[in-house]
Amino acid sequence: MIIRVQYEDFDSAALNRELLAGRSDVGAIASFIGLVRDLQGDALQQMTLEHYPGMTEKALQGIADKARQRWQVIDLGIIHRVGELKPSDQIVIVTVLSAHRADAFSACEFIMDYLKTEAPFWKKEVSDQGSKWVDARKSDFFAHKKWEN
Repeated sequence: MIIRVQYEDFDSAALNRELLAGRSDVGAIASFIGLVRDLQGDALQQMTLEHYPGMTEKALQGIADKARQRWQVIDLGIIHRVGELKPSDQIVIVTVLSAHRADAFSACEFIMDYLKTEAPFWKKEVSDQGSKWVDARKSDFFAHKKWEN
């Protein structure tokens, strides 16, 4: 399992190569890459993501463990960036390896839904309108809630 919180950009192909090294039992890889976007049309200039080192990685590990308990996951990787990011920069990648696509897709979606509401990241956006701290959206909590049954 690969869990990283880093300032540097990531390479999805390199992550796949690292996760797949020496494996022949993988039948599916599902990945999600999140990008910085301007949700409000306020000419977003920058987003700053902060975290609590140690606590953040532990939370990501916990989310990954929950996914592994629910689906047949062979391996997975989560890389989340912090620091100053610009529109269209990559923020996060979640990659799940499984024998079957259904498990890979479901686990990947689950991890992203939990990251949006349970991972200890703090987001500040700077736009033409000024700067503001951003909370998770209601839709993020609804997405998280669907996994509670």
